[in-house]
Amino acid sequence: MIHILVVDDDKNTRMFLSAVLQKNGYDVSIASNGEEALEVMDKEHIDLVVLDIMMPKMDGYEFTKILREAQNTLPILMVSAKQLPADKHKGFLVGTDDYITKPIDDEEMLYRIKALLRRAKIASERKITIGEVVLDYDSLTVTRGDEVQELPQKEFMLLYKLLSYPGKIFTRIQLMDEIWGADSDTGWETVTVHIGRLRKRFEGWSEFSIESVRGLGYKAVKKK
Repeated sequence: MIHILVVDDDKNTRMFLSAVLQKNGYDVSIASNGEEALEVMDKEHIDLVVLDIMMPKMDGYEFTKILREAQNTLPILMVSAKQLPADKHKGFLVGTDDYITKPIDDEEMLYRIKALLRRAKIASERKITIGEVVLDYDSLTVTRGDEVQELPQKEFMLLYKLLSYPGKIFTRIQLMDEIWGADSDTGWETVTVHIGRLRKRFEGWSEFSIESVRGLGYKAVKKK
């Protein structure tokens, strides 16, 4: 599932945006300023940021500038009460991808988010196809030709997450928090166990593999 980070110093705005996004099928994390947002991104994989400009400690401009200077291409949708062209120009100059003004039209925001995700080539159709292999999020199945494997939910979600971002390294903690939840009492060793099960289940499949990255975590590799 696509994970969106909402960054705004106004509690009511955070609650409103979170409710709208969750209702439309997105996972949501929140932060009240740029510094908190960076802390969230250290712990969780984020697909897109909905970002206020005027915030204490670190505003939206500085947050965006830091990400872009670090070569981070994460899609950013800036949200602001400021409507002057100069303010929008500054946002684009520091590296935002799109801009929407307050009061927020939730339908327009959702359209803009979908457009940004398409541009970022993030799969939102709930299926991943690799050669003859199809992962179907709704049925928790992996098919190849006439062969169909229905996976336990956690195994499927883990595989789907890795194959949604081939080549991207995920730490065990990131995968643990996203698949099992940050409040889970289960240890990160569970990720290792599930990775082992997936490797055994798809041993000999030439379309993809799950590789360990020493000292970091895991990544999926598409081979077709």
